[in-house]
Amino acid sequence: MNIHLHLHFKFKVMRARNLDKQKTVKENAIAMIGQGGLENFSINKLAKISKVSVATIYIYYKDKDDLIFQLTTEQGAELADLILKDFSPDMSFEAGLRQQWINRYHQMMHKRDSVLFMVQVKSSSYYRDFLKVLMNKIKQQLNQFLENAINRQEIDRIPLEVYWSIAHAPLYSLIKFHYEEIDLEGKPYQLDESVMWQTFDLVVRALKKNHP
Repeated sequence: MNIHLHLHFKFKVMRARNLDKQKTVKENAIAMIGQGGLENFSINKLAKISKVSVATIYIYYKDKDDLIFQLTTEQGAELADLILKDFSPDMSFEAGLRQQWINRYHQMMHKRDSVLFMVQVKSSSYYRDFLKVLMNKIKQQLNQFLENAINRQEIDRIPLEVYWSIAHAPLYSLIKFHYEEIDLEGKPYQLDESVMWQTFDLVVRALKKNHP
């Protein structure tokens, strides 16, 4: 084999292995922080669980702070892309909000480690970094969506915090019950889509003008 081709192939294999290692490190770090909190997280514990050396982790990240910062900003970018999937600011209010619920529901049901990670980060200084990345990617489209709905006389203009509390907080409350697997009476609970859409209809009635 030509020496140059051999070296090129060897480099590609090593690079693929390194990317796999880094992916494992990231996934384990997100799960560890989500389950145990930031205060119990350490590079040594991460290395042990990931079956790599501490030195390997320091190839990818300067220190623990850099690791958490990068994970937080990556999660912000990933969530932004998911929120905007199949969404357009030109949608009707009900259709656009429905797509938002679909996207957020799938994220919270299928990326539990990421959701729990962000719950832990929310009470830390890293949360501002997360919000900065997230809002930079979604703010313009979501604001335009709301402005279009207001201009079409579909909804009233209300403070953003009030809108979010009505439009999205009910979904997050249902997901919380689902995660905890227990309802208000202490009985086993599992969220299904029929309950979610029943809740969605109530949300739309609360926000839309002249809703039938």
